[in-house]
Amino acid sequence: MLGAIVGDIIGSPYEFSRVADKDFELFRQDSHYTDDTLLTLMTARGLQTGESYALLYRKAFQAEPHQSWGLRFMKWCESPDLSPYNSLGNGSAMRVSPVAWYFDDERQVLEEATRTAEVTHNHPEGIKGARATALAIFLARRGADRDTIRQRIGQDFGYDLDRSMQTLYETYHYNETCQGTIPEALICFLASTDFEDAIRNAVAINGDADTLAAITGSIAEALYGGVPAKLENEARRRLPIPFIDQLNAFQDAAAGVREP
Repeated sequence: MLGAIVGDIIGSPYEFSRVADKDFELFRQDSHYTDDTLLTLMTARGLQTGESYALLYRKAFQAEPHQSWGLRFMKWCESPDLSPYNSLGNGSAMRVSPVAWYFDDERQVLEEATRTAEVTHNHPEGIKGARATALAIFLARRGADRDTIRQRIGQDFGYDLDRSMQTLYETYHYNETCQGTIPEALICFLASTDFEDAIRNAVAINGDADTLAAITGSIAEALYGGVPAKLENEARRRLPIPFIDQLNAFQDAAAGVREP
């Protein structure tokens, strides 16, 4: 899940602004973690402790209500009703990455991805986005190549992954839905040459930059065998100590789960 956090921080200053091309500053003075990182960490905590995802996601909001939360998510957090609100937003996909690292069985990954999504994003597109992202990460970390990932995700979820980066540069517009974010994040990943290039692709299409980069980064981390140390160190410097502790604890726990 480190790739998601790094992507989130790099994309944060560009969420509501445009970049001219891929040659933008990766870490600016105002680069910071957002709600994407908070919810990703809560997913990791839920996997480790068995706590309710719904309650954990609300705790994240209550801890930092000043973050740029979606309006419907905010209303849900402030309501006494825990029922999901049929969202198809990309939030279900940006927070799911820990699931793909915690299990070594594809069926378990998909089932748990559904559980993380459906507490809020119980619309079919919201669930599909979480499942597609988790599966892409899982396939990448298990050694699948780009063509295999492209084929599986396209076949299983019906996303159009045959567009070029040039097409995205010229035609893509800001979109916060799963169906308007996940395919594009996957294309940014599939067209990349390394982790940093994947993140630059995601930000340069000028959409929901932090979330696009978080999703793209979560998959790229798995394919490229981790996050470059320089980028990881820059990201960690921007995280509070409790976040770093949670990240480290999850990485240790996930490694332990995967041991034979």
